[in-house]
Amino acid sequence: MSTTTIEADYIIVGAGSAGCVLAHRLSQDANTSVVLLETGGQGHNLFVHMPSAFYLPMKSKRLNWAFESVAQANLNNRKIACPRGRLLGGSSSINGMVYVRGNAKDFDRWETLGASGWNYEAVLPYFKKAQNALECDQPDTYRGHDGLLTTTTGKLNNPLYNMFLDAAEQAGYPRRDDLNGKHQDGFGLFPMTVDKGVRASTSRCYLQPAQHRPNLQIITHALVERIEINNAEATGVRCRIRNQPTRVVAHKQVIVSAGAINSPQLLLLSGIGSATELAAHSITVHADLPGVGKNLMDHLEVYVQQACTQPISLYKNLSLFGKAKIGIEWLATRSGLGATNHFEVGGFTHSEASVDYPDIQFHFLPVAMSYDGSTTAKQHGFQVHAGPTLSPSRGAVTLTSTDPRVAPLIQFNYMSHESDWRIFRSAIRTARDLFSQPAFDAVCGEELQPGKNCQTDEQLDTFIRSHAESAYHPCGTCKMGLDANAVVDPQGCVHGIDNLRVVDASIFPHITNGNLNAPTIMVAERIADLILDTP
Repeated sequence: MSTTTIEADYIIVGAGSAGCVLAHRLSQDANTSVVLLETGGQGHNLFVHMPSAFYLPMKSKRLNWAFESVAQANLNNRKIACPRGRLLGGSSSINGMVYVRGNAKDFDRWETLGASGWNYEAVLPYFKKAQNALECDQPDTYRGHDGLLTTTTGKLNNPLYNMFLDAAEQAGYPRRDDLNGKHQDGFGLFPMTVDKGVRASTSRCYLQPAQHRPNLQIITHALVERIEINNAEATGVRCRIRNQPTRVVAHKQVIVSAGAINSPQLLLLSGIGSATELAAHSITVHADLPGVGKNLMDHLEVYVQQACTQPISLYKNLSLFGKAKIGIEWLATRSGLGATNHFEVGGFTHSEASVDYPDIQFHFLPVAMSYDGSTTAKQHGFQVHAGPTLSPSRGAVTLTSTDPRVAPLIQFNYMSHESDWRIFRSAIRTARDLFSQPAFDAVCGEELQPGKNCQTDEQLDTFIRSHAESAYHPCGTCKMGLDANAVVDPQGCVHGIDNLRVVDASIFPHITNGNLNAPTIMVAERIADLILDTP
């Protein structure tokens, strides 16, 4: 089969949370041509767009890479699910839509780790540039109103939400008007990436407004096999577009935005990574960068579940009739229970007084069920997702094959430090304390999970080993910095290879204190400016 050739100034590999942002921003210059390559499809799926149905696309291998880790020794040798979006919008099209930027000190830490120019003062304008915050009427120091990414807050129609916020205040935690503002510690409303009752993915917010530009070519069902590198310069990519061998030539730059799992995999397949690892697969080395695939980080969480003695939880809506009613209302009006992600409130606490900023996150849900919908309590209940946010555990993504269709090996090394266990126990005990407050007295039944017989450190550790799940926040595998294990410089340029950048959550030097979608979009906004400012 003959090879087709396509040419453009910029090639963007991956139409996810970062790739769609870059495609929009770079193609704003009518004199610049951009090709955006996405392995998945358009994502024309009702459940992609309906906020409350976010758990359903995660079950589809057409919409989700459906990765999983290797058996995790510290979690009873369980393989942990690692879903990644495989459609336009990437993981922003299948995530839980919680809009959390992270703590200001996260970005100051990035700078101390070698990512100069990424301190909080430098990144805040890009968070604001991206955001159109419908949850507040007036511009303020922290929220943006002119951006493409719409955020809003829930209506708190279920009484359990306010009970939870009241309980947090009764437990001594501050109520915050903006968890992305000056203070992150405390509890309040979580903004969500939802616009007029519909998921606000980067595909919808960034790509759709740009899709008809003549200088932007969006190509789906395009599996990129390797980056072409000549004399330490990226010149294009080799891919298959609906199985047609294709060469895409980049006149200016190749930008890899394939995410924390696929980006390091593609670099390795292209001869960029540890020379030892590449030699094991007989791959020609173009840049010996031992940090490619290393520094893998993630967030773990457990569900602390409580029985509800009054029929006010969402349990009554989980029948086929209840779900059908929600769907019909959403289809007709884009409102009702289908128009929210249901993670409307939550917050952050310190595991101990000596910690200088919060290191535990809570998402409250007015029903007792698993994130992916696979298990549901057989009664009315509510829960909080609780877990550490700044774990020192590190893993790696490594090749298992030179075939790009074969998933890489994903080793998270979860719970490999003593502090992981100590902070996790603190998270569970804090959740229990919240549910024990007077605000819940009228509705609080027995603890469903972990259960009243799970009290000692040893018992809690046993529960964590059996029940901890990923919050789906992998990052760090092509980390930004200047040390020996850094993969890209503070402009996202791959060390040792000209005209090649990585722009996505893989370049985070350190995981952020919360959900990752907002900081990933910020990174793409800032690097788009760096690219456009380059002569």
